[in-house]
Amino acid sequence: MNAPVDLEHARLNMIEQQIRPWDVLDTSVLDLLSVVHREDFTPLAHKALAFVDMLIPLKDPADDALQRGQCMLEPKVEARLLQDLHVMPTDKVLEVGTGSGYMAALLAHRAQRVITMEIDGDLARTARANLQKAGITNVEVRETDGSKGLPAEAPFDVIVLSGSVAEVPQALLSQLKVGGRLAAIVGFEPVMRTTIVTRTGEASFETAQPWDTLAPRLAHFPEPSRFHF
Repeated sequence: MNAPVDLEHARLNMIEQQIRPWDVLDTSVLDLLSVVHREDFTPLAHKALAFVDMLIPLKDPADDALQRGQCMLEPKVEARLLQDLHVMPTDKVLEVGTGSGYMAALLAHRAQRVITMEIDGDLARTARANLQKAGITNVEVRETDGSKGLPAEAPFDVIVLSGSVAEVPQALLSQLKVGGRLAAIVGFEPVMRTTIVTRTGEASFETAQPWDTLAPRLAHFPEPSRFHF
């Protein structure tokens, strides 16, 4: 009988104790976290962890899901990315790494259209079902390798990499509109930087790295050597 109350209490704690202290102060983002129910995008085996400040594996842990980037990012990371991208109601968004579909659902509430790419067929099907159950109709889940982006559908107002990469490929930057923003978590453990790239002209870009975090790797992105001789 108390489950809904307990869920709402846990959600409020997540927002007030994890997300707001991470400088997520945009009230429209904070309100959205109450509208899109994170627990509905969390695997059944981990439902109790839906509001916990941790990576949540989306597949069997024996399958090494975290190592291969198959996880939900921490709630505070998703919320801060959403805030820093300043998604507008007219925006066309590309996400690489759909996972369970939660980030796509958040983006969908703020954008006109979201195309999200997921290399794992099981996850793509699950995300599609999760989004449908949530009544979200402006997201298209494509089961495909997202490491090259989607040039046929470019340009995009916003591109989100829902995982980490060693560096942002030029091929993705070229798919941004002028004025468009790309968000990625870039670098190597133990320190990665959240990187927001804004396309300021046909051949010009501005880069900001406002905060540090860690995230599992997205598949098939270039992995240059860390050592230079």
